[in-house]
Formats: sequence, structure tokens, C-alpha cells
Amino acid sequence: MCNPRGTNKNKSSRLFPLGQIVATPGALEAMDQYAINAADLIQRHQSGDWGNVPPGDAEENDKSVANGWRILSSYTISDDQNIWIITEADRSVTTLLLPEEY
Repeated sequence: MCNPRGTNKNKSSRLFPLGQIVATPGALEAMDQYAINAADLIQRHQSGDWGNVPPGDAEENDKSVANGWRILSSYTISDDQNIWIITEADRSVTTLLLPEEY
């Protein structure tokens, strides 16, 4: 049986530094509304579980880890809401935000 992308990754694996972690007001409100633990999402992002990004974007994220480019993950938190996590190329900041806040 084949595991979905990222599910067999070591949960303690840290593939890249996060820098300062910040969140937009909309992301904070949505995570509060749906009782989402931001630390869990951040851990998934940092360990290479990119969430529900298209396969091409997942491949680009893998290249971005190796080459020091920007990394974007997307996680479904409700039927109609996602949270994005973006780590900047220079690894100075990681931002949690709603797609419409981009």
C-alpha cells in the first residue's frame, strides 16, 4: 500500500529553519474557530508534509528546500478554509495566513 505524500516522514525531521514565526489576524481567528494547533501545522510544514498543494508545487517545495527558495504549504482546516504557511527564501520568517490574505 502506498502512503500519501509526507505521511511516512519522520515527525521530528526539520528540513529547514523557520526564522521568526508570525500569523495574520485572519489565520489566528480561523485556527481559533476550528481549534487548530498552529504548532502541529508548522511541524508538518518543516518536516516536508506540504499538505494539499498540487504535485508540481510539492516538487517545487522539495527543490526549494535544497536550493534555499521560498516554501509554501497548504492545509485544509474546514470544508471551505485552508491555512497557508510560507517560509521565505532567506529563512528569516515563516508566515501563517489565509489564501485570501496573500
